[in-house]
Amino acid sequence: MVKEAVKHLKPYIPELTLAQLKEKVGLKQLVRLSANENAFGTSPDVAKALDKWHYEDANLYPDSNAAELRSIIASQFDISEQQLIFGNGLDEIIELLCRVILKPGDEVLDPEPTFSEYALHSQIEGATLKSVALDESGRIDLNALANEITDKTSMIWLCNPNNPTGTFLGPNLIQSFLENVPETVTVIVDEAYIDFTGNAHDSVIGLTHQFRNLVVLRTFSKAYGLANFRVGFAVCSEPLIGYLQAVRLPYNLSTFAEIAATAAFKDQSFVQSTVKQVISERQKWEHFLIKAGLPFYDSATNFIFFQVKGGDADELHQYLLAHGYLLRNGLRQDWLRVTIGKPEDNQAVQSLIEEFLGS
Repeated sequence: MVKEAVKHLKPYIPELTLAQLKEKVGLKQLVRLSANENAFGTSPDVAKALDKWHYEDANLYPDSNAAELRSIIASQFDISEQQLIFGNGLDEIIELLCRVILKPGDEVLDPEPTFSEYALHSQIEGATLKSVALDESGRIDLNALANEITDKTSMIWLCNPNNPTGTFLGPNLIQSFLENVPETVTVIVDEAYIDFTGNAHDSVIGLTHQFRNLVVLRTFSKAYGLANFRVGFAVCSEPLIGYLQAVRLPYNLSTFAEIAATAAFKDQSFVQSTVKQVISERQKWEHFLIKAGLPFYDSATNFIFFQVKGGDADELHQYLLAHGYLLRNGLRQDWLRVTIGKPEDNQAVQSLIEEFLGS
């Protein structure tokens, strides 16, 4: 029999492929600015590295330890190689953490709104979800979260920068929060978008040396432009890392994924160039939204969450879609999320918004 916790779940529904979307709406050209994909692609070194792979090795299992990738990441962040665990995207890591840590009756705290998969996998394990509203600036309210901790609290999720608001908390604030969280509570900081702050010191990976109940998540899907290859990793300390490794499925990353992620990580100049372009275009978006009178949250990511008052958000969403641009709706009433695209696409969407608002 299926467990009760699963019977009432609302599954995560991914977007249609671009080909499916174009066919559905009858468009020859469609730019997706709804999934926070990296509009600037990935390092050309990825293609070069994949071309060197020996296809006659296709019958062999991949390196389950991801040795080279593990080594360069550990060196970059000044951590032990044993602190790393890799997953088939952060989705697998999120699922793995919930499977290992949570049991029925545990309480999980997460901000509201935030990435929906935290709640999904918590509920699958039979845990009780307690959502805590963001503050007025759209940031995670650490004081409110701390006030909700009880003897039943087992896990706290911090998406930083947060999705969908894009807002960011400095590492000093998270450190202060950790100092007041019981060691029995696992705090998971999802840094999927951390590269887009533009400051390498904004990560809290270094705090894993100090706090054994801290887990930090990173992904290759965003700044590295490898969403299709599905590579994510977590950083934490013993004993949790050992339990995670014991439960992790072997060979969960293909050789292709390992090669691509390794090549992308080595080319930090490409990542820095991408981040620079995103920040520049993000600033242009902010100026546009201010001029247009559309409220938005300060973003440290490759997307911006903005409000269209008067119930016009869905109409604007459809208007943009009809003109070949897909934004994300449905995350909060009267709000849309736009991924930072290429300059020409950003300009086109902004012009369309001006036309819509002026109509």
